[in-house]
Amino acid sequence: MYRILIVEDDSTISEQIGKFLGKWGHETACVTDFENILPQFVAFDPHLVLLDIGLPFYNGYYWCGEIRKISQVPVVFISSAADNMNIVMAMNMGGDDFITKPFDLDVLSAKVQAILRRTYSFQKQSSVMEHGKVILNLADMSLLYQGARIELSKNEFRILQLLYEYDGNTVSRENIMKRLWDNECFVDDNTLTVNMNRLRKKLEDAGIHDFILTKKGVGYQLSAEEAE
Repeated sequence: MYRILIVEDDSTISEQIGKFLGKWGHETACVTDFENILPQFVAFDPHLVLLDIGLPFYNGYYWCGEIRKISQVPVVFISSAADNMNIVMAMNMGGDDFITKPFDLDVLSAKVQAILRRTYSFQKQSSVMEHGKVILNLADMSLLYQGARIELSKNEFRILQLLYEYDGNTVSRENIMKRLWDNECFVDDNTLTVNMNRLRKKLEDAGIHDFILTKKGVGYQLSAEEAE
């Protein structure tokens, strides 16, 4: 039915939640690398996140903020720190609900089902694409790199979206021009070069070096190496 990401450093609790929600037909995944949660979020592309507050390296508030930079997926905090200050903080950071530990698994499941129904009856989750450490947000035409959000023009976004779709394979200049401009309009070939140069400069200024490669006489592709 839905994919649920469990961000809980107590392996016993996370496994219990995963097994219980699995009985309802949901696909679950438990985070294992608590220093790099966002790449796991992107790879799993969940419909809902269950997020503890007290985590190694960075707390749940931090990771909720990072998730909110790229997605409006529902985030439910699960924590024993259930004083008013923490509940208010969780909601202010973008949380959709707060469940206090210890909790009954039936109650947890009921809340999860309710949030999923409310969310996906009326809206679709924002989509993202990832290449290396650079995340392309399809919902707002932006890039996310090392926690920074990079605004893109319409053409810059379309160029990157096409390159991401080809996943490191070469895209011809002709195909890119067809994506950018109406086929019935004549566009000078140099116009694409100008757009590509502007995009590359924006990436370089953001610290994303050598991300788009030129295949002479053919077209362009994303670098096989992760952006550093």
